[in-house]
Amino acid sequence: MHIVWKGQACFQITASISKEEKVNIVIDPFDESIGLRVPNLEAQILLSTHDHRDHNNIKAASGEYFLIKGPGEYERKEVFVRGIPSYHDSEGGAKRGPNTIYTIKAEDLVLCHLGDIGQKELSPEQIDEIGSVDVLMVPVGGVFTVDGKEAAHIVSQIEPSIVIPIHYKIPKLKIGLEGPDKFLKAMGAKSLLPEPKLIIKKKDIQEEETKVVLLEP
Repeated sequence: MHIVWKGQACFQITASISKEEKVNIVIDPFDESIGLRVPNLEAQILLSTHDHRDHNNIKAASGEYFLIKGPGEYERKEVFVRGIPSYHDSEGGAKRGPNTIYTIKAEDLVLCHLGDIGQKELSPEQIDEIGSVDVLMVPVGGVFTVDGKEAAHIVSQIEPSIVIPIHYKIPKLKIGLEGPDKFLKAMGAKSLLPEPKLIIKKKDIQEEETKVVLLEP
């Protein structure tokens, strides 16, 4: 599986479902108005965590895709997706509305994308629905989501094998977010070098403490 971060909360994930066939999964494509160039995105499965311009530019993706925009259970091309209700703020959605957490099962791996979660912590019910996670994508930039310290707490609730920080300040982004430093410090991973992509198979997953992977946008 190839996992590529495109900036903000956007990912392009390529999973092999057989020796001959791959499936492209795109999560949260953003609009150019946020200051970042819209990347080339090819999708067979497209997920949007909530209806804000930096997460819902579904027209940015090419191809004939299966669109998922909310809670529920979905299956397409041997990829299993669960959408779990959550909130974009710490006030039950009163300020910024709902957000969908997604778990994605493919290649015997479980990925979890937290979208723009603003809850200070997950509920016991959400933790149960998320279950065991191999790779977690968590926002860390604060302001509109949890900040780095709060994100580290949510990571401790899920206990993934790998965590990728997302939705933080990067060059050209017009949205005022914090950088990843607070999160990296809380996770004890201050001196990481960004990688262009994460290439991973189930056999690479280690049953040890959570590893932080910093990706280049």
